[in-house]
Amino acid sequence: MSKISKLIADKKKIEKGGGQVRIDKQHKKGKMFARERIEYLLDEGSFVEVGVFVSHRCTNFGMEKVEIPDEGVVTGYGTVDGRLVYVYAQDFTSTGGALGEMHAKKICNIMDLAIKTGAPVIGINDSGGARIQEGVDALSGYGSIFYRNTKASGVIPQISMIMGPCAGGAVYSPALTDFIFMVDNTSQMFITGPQVLKTVTGEQVTVEELGGASAHNTRSGVAHFEAPDEKTSLEQVKKLLSYLPSNNMESVPEVETEDDLNRVIPELDTIIPDNPNKPYDMKDIINKVVDNGSFFEVQEKYAQNIITGFGRINGRSIGIIANQPKMLAGCLDINASDKSARFIRTCDAFNIPLLNIVDVPGFLPGTNQEYGGIIRHGAKMLYAYSEATVPKVTIIVRKAYGGSYLAMCSKDLGADIVYAWPSAQIAVMGPDGAANIVFKKQIKAAADPEAERRARVQEYKDDFANPYMAAKRGYVDDVIVPSESRQRLAAAFEMLKDKRESNHPRKHGNIPV
Repeated sequence: MSKISKLIADKKKIEKGGGQVRIDKQHKKGKMFARERIEYLLDEGSFVEVGVFVSHRCTNFGMEKVEIPDEGVVTGYGTVDGRLVYVYAQDFTSTGGALGEMHAKKICNIMDLAIKTGAPVIGINDSGGARIQEGVDALSGYGSIFYRNTKASGVIPQISMIMGPCAGGAVYSPALTDFIFMVDNTSQMFITGPQVLKTVTGEQVTVEELGGASAHNTRSGVAHFEAPDEKTSLEQVKKLLSYLPSNNMESVPEVETEDDLNRVIPELDTIIPDNPNKPYDMKDIINKVVDNGSFFEVQEKYAQNIITGFGRINGRSIGIIANQPKMLAGCLDINASDKSARFIRTCDAFNIPLLNIVDVPGFLPGTNQEYGGIIRHGAKMLYAYSEATVPKVTIIVRKAYGGSYLAMCSKDLGADIVYAWPSAQIAVMGPDGAANIVFKKQIKAAADPEAERRARVQEYKDDFANPYMAAKRGYVDDVIVPSESRQRLAAAFEMLKDKRESNHPRKHGNIPV
């Protein structure tokens, strides 16, 4: 056999991973082979593998006789929609995708290249965990990956796909990245598995209940996206990448749009109910003001009282944070504060302008919230907005009360432009509570206290439950006709596209984590 023939044969053997039998087992579980995932994700024919012949050097426990094709992970680069990305995919067919010293070095090499060239890195996780035979070398490998995740944070987009088990220390690399994607019934993330839990705490729980896609998308907030199958999840990643720049030095991507930026939206003039306590779907407003079909929600199933996601106006990406009156009346709570603060900081890191749509009656009251640290968690939103230097445009559509008005990016927290609809109510608190405090003596002394209370509530509404007092003070730049919102927002973001602002020189701030 010639040297070239041997090279080709060796590469073909490596490309088969743990062999066809194990690949077939993956398929029976509804899972793709590592290389199939990469091929589906990247533009056809664009994948270039790196570290093809890397192999372990462990000699303990008979490992010197064990050959591990592709060292349990496939690494390389290619393009998505013509843009450079780096990718690594753990190969479960090759010793369960267990991570050892050289497996980790392959991943670290790809991350280093991504940072040097300013391109996103996508990690496809499907691993049984650390390679026990390698002991502390395997742990060192995890540490090296965590270190790079942290150093790359805010420099390049980091995306994690969980497409199988991800347990113990392995979960912290995805947790350090910007976005986590999971697949129903095949993805799991947990620190401690069900068997250990049963032994140590007596709790009985299934793998899916403990760390499945549903658990992490609805209850823990660890994951950002959930998909019914792997191909849908890979399509979600492609869509997400279309909204993100390749690194922190680039502007947001621009796409062609046929949606008129001056489009008038008559439905918005009547979308706010006359009854201030009646809910409506905030997504109806979002979907109408952004370019047609461009809204892409992030963490859709978690903390649903606040909406976060990406959209486009005039073809350019924006990040959207909006209260959802359909859930908890749109109140801010611990989970909503964490969700939005994280999203704000992600957008700011990658130069994505922020649109804030406000209808918030306050922070959620209750001992659970107070004992859970709503003060600390709510402060994260204040911090994130204040720190963000990207263009910030706020539009108040209904309620904006007290501290929650500030927390949704008021002028005082650095909003560049604040608009309000005529239905906006900007005040320290709602008219009922305010009237009871301000006019307490008059109500108590009246011959008919209830009639007096109603009159005083109406007086407070007339004076404060509208946007005009705030506009007089300059906290609102303009009160606009709702149907003209899209064109006003488009003009604001166009005006702000070359905004330049920086924070004070410092090592880093001290966010209330």
